[in-house]
Amino acid sequence: MNLTIENILLVGSLLLLVSIIVGKTSYKFGVPTLLLFLAIGMLAGSDGIGGIQFNNPQIAQFIGIVSLNFILFSGGLDTNWTSVKPILREGLVLSTLGVLLTALSLGTFVWYVTDFTIYESMLLGSIVSSTDAAAVFSILRSKNLALKTNLRPTLELESGSNDPMAYVLTIAFLTLVINQDQSLASIVPLFLQQMILGGIAGFAFGKLSKFIINKIKLAFEGLYPVLVIALMFITFSATDFVGGNGFLAIYICAVYLGNQDLIHKKTILKMYDGLAWLMQIVLFLTLGLLVFPSQVFPYMGIGLLISLFLIVVARPISVFLSLMFFKMKLRRRFYISWVGLRGAVPIVFATYPLLAGIEKANMIFNIVFFISVTSVLIQGTTLSIVAKWLNVALPEKAKKITELDQLVLDLPKSSLQEFEILPDFHAVGKRIVDLNFPKSAFIIMIKRNGEFIRPGGSTIIDAKDILMVLADSKEDFTKVNDSLYKPKT
Repeated sequence: MNLTIENILLVGSLLLLVSIIVGKTSYKFGVPTLLLFLAIGMLAGSDGIGGIQFNNPQIAQFIGIVSLNFILFSGGLDTNWTSVKPILREGLVLSTLGVLLTALSLGTFVWYVTDFTIYESMLLGSIVSSTDAAAVFSILRSKNLALKTNLRPTLELESGSNDPMAYVLTIAFLTLVINQDQSLASIVPLFLQQMILGGIAGFAFGKLSKFIINKIKLAFEGLYPVLVIALMFITFSATDFVGGNGFLAIYICAVYLGNQDLIHKKTILKMYDGLAWLMQIVLFLTLGLLVFPSQVFPYMGIGLLISLFLIVVARPISVFLSLMFFKMKLRRRFYISWVGLRGAVPIVFATYPLLAGIEKANMIFNIVFFISVTSVLIQGTTLSIVAKWLNVALPEKAKKITELDQLVLDLPKSSLQEFEILPDFHAVGKRIVDLNFPKSAFIIMIKRNGEFIRPGGSTIIDAKDILMVLADSKEDFTKVNDSLYKPKT
């Protein structure tokens, strides 16, 4: 069946519905939902029972880039700076040096076992060098897996921030494959430009986005998530336009915004949580449609060999060398090595050689696809088991509730208190977003003139308002008291 304007919505919505229904029951059998989304796409494709003809790497790449914007931005919004700060150095080293070491070690192995040139081998190694944010975020969260000693923030920070490094290496070695007269040193300026401009742009757009979100006055609450989507795409495209790394920029921008006081933050987080899942499904379905299983089968042998080397040798080597100067227990290093999930991102990156038209592009694409599938299948299904074996998993009763849980899932705090606002206090005339409220406390209702008002970040506090505040501890209520009751000077 050929996709046309008339049937694309019907086919797309049916595939989406099937993916959600199948995904709902998949974890009863320990199968990651992302793998099922990919399988559904393959079954619907030209080699499957659906017979949908889709062989357009350019469209697949466009869908992949748009989806990765949402996935990385959602992951950044959910990154708690308090949790990340203690492991910031470890995460950044893994997402840069770790990716480079993985690409070099795997590329060297591919060079020895195939007829690829050294640059083609390094290109393949670069494509699969980063852990996949979509796979790590979705599998860790859907399994509700709680880990000891900042392991989860380390893994999520690495997966959220290492795609830019893999992207730069992919583009750099693709350039060397196409222009073999260039030297390896010629890619260094490209790397520095991409990473430096991407980091600066991400932070700058984060501050600008916060200012716009909190200062603009929109008539409807539902427009604020739309505003954030616009700011997200502006951040990515503007950074890319000036030669920076757009993926790095949107992740840094999102991390900054996720740890600031924003108007209608709860609404924004809820929307991005749903959109991230939608984009993951769309991305895996699209890549499944793009793959021809009959073309993958001839490369299963070499693909399995390369995949096993990546899982058992290249990833552990890169993790242990990257973290050799940090104090960390051996079992933590082993678990970080095991959570080297490859997913949709390498498949998206593998479309770049296809579009460039290099000689071994199809072979690279099919091997990368096989590596991603085996990684999710082998590592993704065993995260909980390996965590228990290595004794890095927290027991159920010790699991912590995150800020995203509080905002998105509406979980209750430990206690509720009322605060009356008197005319001479600091909060009078100020918006809630400007009060410097503690992040673990929330105003759930305001009683004003005998009526109850649902508060938002832009709600202005009036004298004689009674605020109903949920918080975790007495210390939080003390901070609330300080932010509300500090007398005007």
